[in-house]
This record gives sequence, structure tokens and C-alpha cells, in this order.
Amino acid sequence: MVPEFAQLLLNDSALYQGTLILFISLLLSKIAPLPRAAQPLVAFNLIAKEMALKVNRRNRSHSQQVIAGALSALLLVVPFWAIIAFMLQLAAFPWFFEFVILYICLNDENFNLVADEVNRALNQEDKARARTMLLPWLTRDTKELTEVGLSKATIEKLVTAPVYGTVASVLFFIIGGAPLVLAARMLKQLELCWVPINPKFRYFSRPVYWLNTVLFALPSWLWNLSLAIQGGPKSLATLFKPVALNGRIYHELQTCAIAASVLNIELGGPMKFNGVRVNTTKLNYGPLPKQNAIRDAIKLTRVTHLIWISFVMLIPLIWAGLRYLQVG
Repeated sequence: MVPEFAQLLLNDSALYQGTLILFISLLLSKIAPLPRAAQPLVAFNLIAKEMALKVNRRNRSHSQQVIAGALSALLLVVPFWAIIAFMLQLAAFPWFFEFVILYICLNDENFNLVADEVNRALNQEDKARARTMLLPWLTRDTKELTEVGLSKATIEKLVTAPVYGTVASVLFFIIGGAPLVLAARMLKQLELCWVPINPKFRYFSRPVYWLNTVLFALPSWLWNLSLAIQGGPKSLATLFKPVALNGRIYHELQTCAIAASVLNIELGGPMKFNGVRVNTTKLNYGPLPKQNAIRDAIKLTRVTHLIWISFVMLIPLIWAGLRYLQVG
């Protein structure tokens, strides 16, 4: 019985190796993240900004802006992705490169450290420092944010980042391996750079927005479910009430609505992009964020991360148990 069980475990070694790669990547992204200045996706973000400056012309027709956005996305994503995917196929130790790709794609997961620093700055009434810390992470204007605005922006980033980080990495790695994780993360980075609600990118970002709306529908829903179960029936009901803005669905708004419901606070509201005010849906589920709201949001995301890490570890354990029963 034991030799047969050992042979079955050996046959499933790819599953256990993949789980180990995922687990170590998730762990290191939390305890030993790359400095933001050294992250490859930050460099990719800068290239995307330069591309938009050259080809996004708002005086052109809407259809031309959409075409320009689609071609820009293809030009930015396909060459880099194809080269990395090809190198992965030729690598003598592909598991190492898979780990590197996952680790890079998960580096926004360390935003909880920034959120904690922002919370400390706000407790010391140092709004200038809080704005400076948030600036590299947000594409919206931060210069005029009040204490409430800084709290809202921090919480919204904190609860939405794991959708394209932890959850998307786990799901897409299971479905298509590291190349799919990388492609999805690059597309999301373009959306974060060319924010769809920013009037400047309203049409230019539309192809990327459409694609990501479909691509991240399942990761968003599963993350929202992980948040909602911590808030009880009221938050679970919010899961089935889509939040729209100007008739369009934004997964981030739904995630923020559920987080606001769990934390019993208000999120959302007006934002500014390059000095232009944009009204977004106010998510009224309680009073405005108070002093400890960011800390409560950090605790919420930590518990939810633990749920997902437990899920990653349970998969091979359940499979090994089924194999043992099969032999028995």
C-alpha cells in the first residue's frame, strides 16, 4: 500500500511543486517585497504613461482613441509577454522562473505596509507625509486630500489590490500557469495606469477596461465573497447588488462597497484627476472613516489573505487524502 501511495504522490509531483511555488511567492511578497523603485511592473507603468502621452490625442474622434488604446495595449503587452513566455519554455529550471514571475506580479501585496504608515501619519496629524506615501500608488490627485479623503483612498487601494494580486495569481496559475498570470497582471497594470474613470483616458482605456472586466470577473467575485463572509448576512446581500457608475460596471466599486459594508463606513465619492473633478458613487454603509478605520481594513484584508493561503495549502492535502483513499 505504501509503495503504491508513494508512486501516486510522485505522479502528482507537478501539483505539489506548483503549490509550493505559489505558497513561497505569496509568503515572500508579504515579508520581503521588492522596493517599489525596483519593481519591473513600475517600469512597465512608466513606459505605458509615455506611450499614452504620445498617442492619446483627445482631439481625435472617439473611435480613433479606442483604436489607439487597443494598438498601444497590444504593442506594450505582446512583445514583453512573448519573450518572457518563450524564455520560460527554454529554461532548465522553469520552476524558478515561475516563482520570479509570481513574486513580481504579487508585489502590490505589500501595500498593507504603506497603509500602516499612512495610518500612523494621520494619527500624528501629518497629512503631508500621508499624501507623499500614497502618491506613488495612486493615479488620482492627492495634493488636496483631507484626512477623510486620505483614509478612503488608502482603504480602497488596500481592499482592491488583492483582486489582481493574490486571487488572480492563484486562479490564473492553476488555470494557465505563470504565463497567464503575467499576461493578466500586465493588462491590469495598463488599466491602473490608464484609469477608465479619468476623463483623459475615457475612450483610450476602453479596450483594456472591457478585457479586464471579463478577465477579472471571477477573481473579483471570489475576493468579494471572502470579504463578505466576514460581515454577515448584510454584507453577503451586498455581493448581489451590482454597483454601477455611468451605466458601466467597475469591479473595484463592488469590492469597495462590500468592504464599506463589513467595516460600517462610507467609501467612494468625488475624485480629482489632473485637477478635473470626477463624481463617483458614494458607498454609504456607515459614518465617514475615523481614526482606526485603516487599521480595521488592514485586519480585514489580513484575515482574507489567510483564507486564500489556507485554500492554497488545502488543495494538495485534500488531493493527497483522496489518493490515499484510492489506494486503501
